[in-house]
Amino acid sequence: MVSLNKRQSGFTIVELLIVIVVIGILATLVIVTFTGIQQKARDSKRKTDIGALQTTLENYYGSNNTFPTLADLNSTTWQKANIPGFDPNALQDPKGNSQTVAATASATQYGYVVTPSGCDDTANAANPCTNYVLTADLETGTGQTFVKQSNN
Repeated sequence: MVSLNKRQSGFTIVELLIVIVVIGILATLVIVTFTGIQQKARDSKRKTDIGALQTTLENYYGSNNTFPTLADLNSTTWQKANIPGFDPNALQDPKGNSQTVAATASATQYGYVVTPSGCDDTANAANPCTNYVLTADLETGTGQTFVKQSNN
């Protein structure tokens, strides 16, 4: 006697759906973790850049008894003449494309403010720039800002 019932092997639809859901969950975890690592790396670069810029500014102040204005700090001509060896890439936020700083930090630019207001960074100025605040908006954490101030 020949049996007409053949047993077919394979996966059921339920088994396939379970596998697809598990793969989806694992992929989501990998993407979220990778994004977090990238954000931390960019924040680390921001902190390093701000630290390097602070060192440069303090060295400039030691020689000139004033800090540069925002306009001068953004001028490549001024940079080459007054802070030789400075890497302009330190002014570029990892998510930005500009090698300049702004008065207020944003998601793509560092912030730099000198005081007193309207100060002058020329030699023997009547109103020298005596303090500064450097800022960088961080990606990790909500609304966190990294701040470095002058040592004065």
